[in-house]
Amino acid sequence: MAKLVATYSICGLDPKTGEIGVAVQSKFMAVGAIVPYGEAGTGIVATQSWANTSFGPDAMKLLKEGKSPQEILEILLAKDEHRELRQVGILSANGDSAAYTGKDCFPWAGHKTGPNFSCQGNILVGPETVEAMAETFIKTEGDLAERLLKALEAGTNAGGDKRGKQSAALVVLKEKGGYGGFNDRYIDLRVDDHPEPVQELIRLHGLYKLYFYKTRPENVLRVEGDLFRELQQLLADWGYYKIETGAAEPTPTFWEALHEFHLMENFDERIQPQGFIDLEVVEFMRKKTQ
Repeated sequence: MAKLVATYSICGLDPKTGEIGVAVQSKFMAVGAIVPYGEAGTGIVATQSWANTSFGPDAMKLLKEGKSPQEILEILLAKDEHRELRQVGILSANGDSAAYTGKDCFPWAGHKTGPNFSCQGNILVGPETVEAMAETFIKTEGDLAERLLKALEAGTNAGGDKRGKQSAALVVLKEKGGYGGFNDRYIDLRVDDHPEPVQELIRLHGLYKLYFYKTRPENVLRVEGDLFRELQQLLADWGYYKIETGAAEPTPTFWEALHEFHLMENFDERIQPQGFIDLEVVEFMRKKTQ
């Protein structure tokens, strides 16, 4: 028998970008290693309660065969002798969803599904947790990761797991969305053991955005005047540059120092053409020297 994974989770899809993912929280160690499973362009699964981790890969195979999430649930559960202890949500890449809560899942246990999402939870304070997640996901604007995190936070604020908190995870899949474009792991963040796992997950996502999201066009600044002089000092404070007295405009030495800063501080995705810099990189530099 698999271990009990008492948790609440939301599977979500952004049909505009094709991003699909799961956000999950539990009073359970390293829940992100168990609950989420998916493939970009195919679908996503959240398996919990007495988690059957074979549901993830099996569901992906069946989705590729053209089965609907509801058909897949029926197939998976028909051959599972412990089906009444299971809870699972399935979301396909075309937005179809289905969920199942076995009658022997510890109360409160239940789910709510709709186009582009599936919310499910067990050992909760009540139905308000999944209701809050679903409502928040539908109403929230932003990218998929932000919507999933807002929904998870709403579930926590509505009561969440009645045993408490321990771990959380966020997985967002996008074709060629992983580092270097070599896989689909666009976002894969885990908080395995923390007194406030959802808030810590939100903090980690903020760092992830800083390091890996693309620069917004409105945040591209020309390096000149006061900004150039400020960057000279900031780079010197960081130890990348020795201020060139009398330099009225950026020099090759300055650009080399700025480029080295980007690479050494993992801002590869925010490097701009020579002459420009990302505002969020500047703000990071300012905060680190305060």
